[in-house]
Amino acid sequence: MNLDLTALADEHLAAARSAPHGRSAHLVLHDGVLRQTVIALTAGTALDEHNAPPAASLQVLTGRVRLTSPDRTHEVSTGELREIPKVRHGLTAVEDSVVLLTAVND
Repeated sequence: MNLDLTALADEHLAAARSAPHGRSAHLVLHDGVLRQTVIALTAGTALDEHNAPPAASLQVLTGRVRLTSPDRTHEVSTGELREIPKVRHGLTAVEDSVVLLTAVND
């Protein structure tokens, strides 16, 4: 598979900006337990608190997001990679942003 993440990020950020809920997502890889999803969020848009998969990471392709869990808040910016906490967590776009979520599910 050869995928242009920059082009995909641009496409989904444009879709998020025109969507009433301010977000757009696309599953780019599903291989057994591994899933990778591009998620675009406009500034202020949030993914409400939800359960964590057994293992996951978040890479910011563009923008800046706030990853929150009961005991911490992390701001993650373009080019940064962060492990997703293994507890309930949420994500809010501080500015228009696109992230690559990599998750391993049982």
